Amino acid sequence: MDELNSTTLRVQKIAAFSDGSSGGNPAGVVIVQNLPRAEEMQRVAAEVGFSETVFAEPAGDSWRVRYFSPESEVPFCGHATIALGAALALQSGDGIFSLILNQANITVEGRSNADGAIWAALQSPQTRSQPAPADLVSATLKLFGYSENDLDKRIPPALIHAGADHLALALCDRATLAAMKYDLNAGRKLMTEAGLVTIILAYSETATLFHTRNPFASGGVYEDPATGASTAAFAGYLRDINWPSLKTTGGAIDFIQGEDMKMRSRLRAELSSVPGSSIRISGSARIMNEE
Repeated sequence: MDELNSTTLRVQKIAAFSDGSSGGNPAGVVIVQNLPRAEEMQRVAAEVGFSETVFAEPAGDSWRVRYFSPESEVPFCGHATIALGAALALQSGDGIFSLILNQANITVEGRSNADGAIWAALQSPQTRSQPAPADLVSATLKLFGYSENDLDKRIPPALIHAGADHLALALCDRATLAAMKYDLNAGRKLMTEAGLVTIILAYSETATLFHTRNPFASGGVYEDPATGASTAAFAGYLRDINWPSLKTTGGAIDFIQGEDMKMRSRLRAELSSVPGSSIRISGSARIMNEE
């Protein structure tokens, strides 16, 4: 653990959804007996500098949890939840932990193996989706320098939700995804005005393997290397449109994210066929040394 100079809070640094001993999305994890004031949590998150820091306090048999980016509080963060599951498993032993969020109750499972590897899985909040407004799609295409011809017509643009709101754009080819770029300030303005936490850009290599990128300008972060919340929301959306691999019985979809950032991350989404039901998002986690 690393102790911040200006506070008695101690922050664990854990990369969630890692690819073996590398990659993953770094999160700060603060486990305390009593949560600090929101202003203090916001300050600590800004000082840590990761896309999210998660704060947790015991609440009976559960944990009260809040998430902060460097610039704002967010209602749900998948990679920080995975990092918290890993930290709780290391602190209390393997188990399933109940979490009380601002707007939902979920669980996270944490497990450490004999070889030192750590694995965690969260159950997301309920999912929902709807077609994205044409003006928002047009503005977003302009932001990234894309055109309608760059979109995968099998997966129409949509507003998606699994504890937080996102815009989903599916692209026709991997090269277009790899070339993603945008202006951070313009992206922040667009996402803030539209009430979006992130924009997920996705390419379907196969029916069960997607490559994704996640601009997070609303939180002051250009891009996240692994994003469990939007992955859950996107998997729920694929279910809503009867994506081939999910028809009738549900199934599993694997996601590779962060590869274009040189921080390759792996996420797995497992879901039933029940519309709107929780998505199980899992992956490995690694304790970070100073990097």
